[in-house]
Amino acid sequence: MSNISSSEPSDSLPTPKSEKLRFRTKLAYGAGDMGAAITANILAFYLPIFLTDIASLGAGLAASLLLLSKIWDAVNDPMVGVLSDRTSSKRWGRRLPWMLYGAIPFGITFVLQWIVPDFSQWGLFWYYLLVSVLFNTFYTAVNLPYTALTPELTQDYNERTTLNSFRFTFSIGGSILSVIFVAIIAALFPTDRQFQYLMIGIGCGVVSVLTLYWCVWGIRDRVMESEARIPAETQPVTLPILEQVRIAFSNRPFLYVIGIYLCSWLGVQVTAAIIPYFVIRWMGEPDSTVAQVILAVQGTALLMLFVWSAVSKRVGKRAVYFMGMGLWIIAQAGLLFLQPGQIVLLYILSVMAGFGVSTAYLIPWSMLPDVIELDELQTGQRREGIFYSFMVLLQKVCLAVAIALVLKSLDWAGYIAPTAENLTPAQPEAVLWAIRIAIGPLPTIALIVGIILAYFYPITREVHAEILLKLQERRATQNH
Repeated sequence: MSNISSSEPSDSLPTPKSEKLRFRTKLAYGAGDMGAAITANILAFYLPIFLTDIASLGAGLAASLLLLSKIWDAVNDPMVGVLSDRTSSKRWGRRLPWMLYGAIPFGITFVLQWIVPDFSQWGLFWYYLLVSVLFNTFYTAVNLPYTALTPELTQDYNERTTLNSFRFTFSIGGSILSVIFVAIIAALFPTDRQFQYLMIGIGCGVVSVLTLYWCVWGIRDRVMESEARIPAETQPVTLPILEQVRIAFSNRPFLYVIGIYLCSWLGVQVTAAIIPYFVIRWMGEPDSTVAQVILAVQGTALLMLFVWSAVSKRVGKRAVYFMGMGLWIIAQAGLLFLQPGQIVLLYILSVMAGFGVSTAYLIPWSMLPDVIELDELQTGQRREGIFYSFMVLLQKVCLAVAIALVLKSLDWAGYIAPTAENLTPAQPEAVLWAIRIAIGPLPTIALIVGIILAYFYPITREVHAEILLKLQERRATQNH
């Protein structure tokens, strides 16, 4: 193949035949990410403050708990990825059995995280650690095979971006609905915060399971049709796992995608973990303002998804990423200078951040299928599971460390948890600075690094078209 890192367009290069999906297939596929988004959103925004302020677990133990559970969550990703690559079912294919049988345990273990048993500090630590490990295991079992379906459903460059628009419409929409649900439950049960969280867990758990089943039944025919079209020679993953890892990480565009994704989601997840503390402890606003800020960010991100998708078809994925990240960097950096009482400016910065957050959802996941096809061209094997699993593994490890350090910094600075007698204790100056640094400079630096990596990402629309044409030639030869 010609220079794969070249970003120069080739006017004479033929374009592979477009491969459009039915609207109902896109809709069902999008629904598959709703359960993961709802649970991940609730856990990201509310679990840290639930552990410290509702379950009364020390901030240091809460940080260790989140770190350990996420490390396990990361470790199980490659295992599930490889196993889903090797799964074979005549009725359900490679990925769908994982979603079908893992959905109910996924919902049950999510609910268990919002129970507050009458245990000591260490008893609470071990209870929440066990439940988190179980939940993260089932989360991976349903979500990683789901994400690996994207390149199997279509090979069309623009159609993949559209497919991811549907996925993240449900993803962000689910996140928004979960925050609205939190606000409704809080209004219905204003005095019992422990019961609020339990009801939130049950409601979100049920919706998450139902949307997974919608996805499985809605895309099954398309999945089986796609798997039948892939030559048998490319389906098995026969290499030892260490050799697969070596090949995956020798794929230079894959390393760029990982870096772009990590930097984007470091900004998202660190902000998500610290925003309740920032709004309540630094800005001095009530709990209800947290939900409103989250809605401002995610509502804007949802509205921008299809806008960015349309723009991407004209200017490419990389340019869209630059546009969204530029606005997000300005907003994120501005949070450091925000003062108590500047609530209107807080909402303005939240809306600006939403423009960038939508590209963090859309662009890296649209790039990854292109990388996977480059790997197929180089190795002759279909290995979606291993690429998706290592991408998620690195994301979870890095973010777990970052979020644990944020909570540890609060613990080291002397964070004072609320009590029944004092719901809004005055925090030491060191705690307030730790909160402001975590929400401003830390995510801003990560986003800047992400833009630099995106600038050097080598797979353009033209390069991807060349990859597809060579794959089609190989498959035509194998089929004859």
